[in-house]
Amino acid sequence: MFAATRKTLRGWLGFRFESSSGLTEEFAGFARDYKKFLSRLEGFELVKFSRGHFEVSAFLKNTATGKLVYISSSDVRCSRDEWYENVLVRTAEHESDYTGGSNGYTTLDTLRDNALRLTK
Repeated sequence: MFAATRKTLRGWLGFRFESSSGLTEEFAGFARDYKKFLSRLEGFELVKFSRGHFEVSAFLKNTATGKLVYISSSDVRCSRDEWYENVLVRTAEHESDYTGGSNGYTTLDTLRDNALRLTK
């Protein structure tokens, strides 16, 4: 229902997510849209995606170099649009490397450029 009305990840900007101890329909729709966004990121392959309790994370592989980055969003309930404006991004050695390189932050608008810089 929510993903069908929002259409894209940008459609979630300004949305107030309901807090719950379990998975909500709205967050499930958001996570699907986030995964779709990452899977279409030019120059990268989405190798792993995780939907947590109101946050998402993923590993992306640069298709030209084979190098990986790890990305993670903040809790979508905490600060409106923080998930869009302040995405953690860092290098990773493998698709289970949750402690990888130094933490950096980017917006979803500049994620591709920053991920390319880290994986060249």
